[in-house]
Amino acid sequence: MNLLVVGSVALDTVKTPFGEAREVLGGSAAYFATAASYFTEVSLIAVVGEDFPEAHVGFLRRRGIDLAGLERRPGKTFRWRGEYSYALNEAKTLETQLNVFETFRPEIPEAYRSPDLLFLANIDPDLQASVLDQVKRPRLVACDTMNFWIEGKRAALTRLLKKVDALLINDGEARALGGDPNLVKVARTIQAGGPATLIIKRGEHGVLMFSHDRVFAMPALPMEQVLDPTGAGDCFAGGFMGYLASTGNLGAEVFRQAVVCGSVMASFAVEGFSLDRLRVLDYKEIEGRFKEFKRLTGFEDL
Repeated sequence: MNLLVVGSVALDTVKTPFGEAREVLGGSAAYFATAASYFTEVSLIAVVGEDFPEAHVGFLRRRGIDLAGLERRPGKTFRWRGEYSYALNEAKTLETQLNVFETFRPEIPEAYRSPDLLFLANIDPDLQASVLDQVKRPRLVACDTMNFWIEGKRAALTRLLKKVDALLINDGEARALGGDPNLVKVARTIQAGGPATLIIKRGEHGVLMFSHDRVFAMPALPMEQVLDPTGAGDCFAGGFMGYLASTGNLGAEVFRQAVVCGSVMASFAVEGFSLDRLRVLDYKEIEGRFKEFKRLTGFEDL
């Protein structure tokens, strides 16, 4: 199945207790597409400025990502600068320069208007809705959002979620959207508003997937090296959606396998700054880590 992502491609400057990276490849769509590319073909729609390095374009092309929808405009590329403490739970945003991303209005090329799977990465919910208006209804529509939109554009987000099959957000965002500290109650509230599947990313505490009347819990893999958590959630989404696209199957058991694949890709992403770890990743490593997750959750009957 063909997979389309609409989101941001950016230049990030990130500082963690373990190092610093300046003007490196970032953005939700870049992380998502790179992770997904290990499982399936993926097309990307985003905008960059005239200063965006060709080396980054070359890397994305080498991953087999279709960049016909990557628009280059006069002006500067979207930039984000952030810093993490030792907790690594949440970045402190030090600076955001929207630049050409400020006027980004996704226009879907004719060749992209019949995707089997569509992922609406974290952008304005009105823009996410405009993408849906331009495409033939995909088999699966999934999206991400953030507290900024939950607090500032709740009505638009609520309208969007009625048209979405799956929502992938972190636990803080889920509680803000559902209006309750209890994630089970939150899931019922959010699912009643549209998405049949809710995936809650909980960082070092793993992932919860609520789908219809079932709950699937996946712990996080204990990691010896965590350098930079930036983009881990987007890599999770890329692994999740990429695996689904590779199977052509949207059954319940395949969704569980996709959650594990998402967790695998996120675990690799945090081992380096930017997409450095994914640049050198081998598919055999993905298979090996998938087995690690399986061993982590395996046990015998009483």
